Amino acid sequence: MTRLLRFLPFVLALAACSRHAPPPDAPAPVDVARVVQKAMPDRVDAVGTVEAINSAMVKSRVDGQLLESLIKDGDEVRKDQLLFRIDPRPAQATLAQAQAALAKDVAARDLALAQVNRYEPVARKGFISADQMQQYRTAYSAAAASVKVDQANVDAAKLTVGFTDIYAPFAGRAGRILVQPGNLVKANDTTLLTINQLKPIFVNFALPGQYVERVRAAQARGPLDVSAHGESTDAQSGKVAFVDNAVDPATNTVKLRASFANDAEALWPGQFVNVAVTLGSDANALVVPAKAVKDGPNGAYVFVVGTDGRAEQRNVTVARTLEGESMIATGLRVDETVVTDGQSRLVDGAKVKVATTTNAATQ
Repeated sequence: MTRLLRFLPFVLALAACSRHAPPPDAPAPVDVARVVQKAMPDRVDAVGTVEAINSAMVKSRVDGQLLESLIKDGDEVRKDQLLFRIDPRPAQATLAQAQAALAKDVAARDLALAQVNRYEPVARKGFISADQMQQYRTAYSAAAASVKVDQANVDAAKLTVGFTDIYAPFAGRAGRILVQPGNLVKANDTTLLTINQLKPIFVNFALPGQYVERVRAAQARGPLDVSAHGESTDAQSGKVAFVDNAVDPATNTVKLRASFANDAEALWPGQFVNVAVTLGSDANALVVPAKAVKDGPNGAYVFVVGTDGRAEQRNVTVARTLEGESMIATGLRVDETVVTDGQSRLVDGAKVKVATTTNAATQ
């Protein structure tokens, strides 16, 4: 008797629940959507890094003192814009020495030529020996060669003088200036600043190796569209510019590169961005909201609401899911109605009460 009294509260509670429980065949409230037919892009997402197409560390080609910096940190620079001036006086002195040596050897060459011209008729008449005449000709040839050496030295000295003015190799944006005027710089060693070209710009990313054939097939049809955006920037449109010639066996990925005009400079070198590559599009795809598709022991399934107001559990094949929408390969027909919310209250054949209906696939 004591044991029966111990279970009496549980029995009374169960009876109370039974009195307030809904009838076993009461319709379950659900949200539904219609299966629509529309274009569905074939898109692959990845994470990429932004890289400048051209990047140059600006250095001096001559030793000397930095006299003047004509730009500020972060300035936008034009191609061939004057950036820095190195003290030109040592180079100008070297040029003057080379020019003086050239003038001296030109005079010696002209004298040797005059001697050849003077003694040539005399040598033909036999008044001087052939050996003597050959010495005059050799002296002229040596003087002419010295002039050529001096001219080359003059040209080299002019180049050195020209190197004291440092120009931008291409249009871009300057980084921080690393050497201030008054400091000494060493040729081909001291970096004055770095310039990055921002327009256009590259984005590097990688895709799983199994996408190689799809990427190549899509490339054969035309340039591949790519979009890229950061956390707080609008999506930028570009084109795939490069696909690597091998899959990396360590990561089973293939590297790609896309080019973007970047007119507004929304993409910045070194930035991580979300990348989406469009490999094609299915014009007449059957599309449902992704939340209508559930995973079961036999694969993906949906609940289809029939004209009799009952839910039918139906297995489907999902081709791909994109931005909250799933493309259905098999299992559904256009304009059928699928449950998008409330599946946990349903079993196959259960009655449903439609609370909300959408006429198009939405997220």
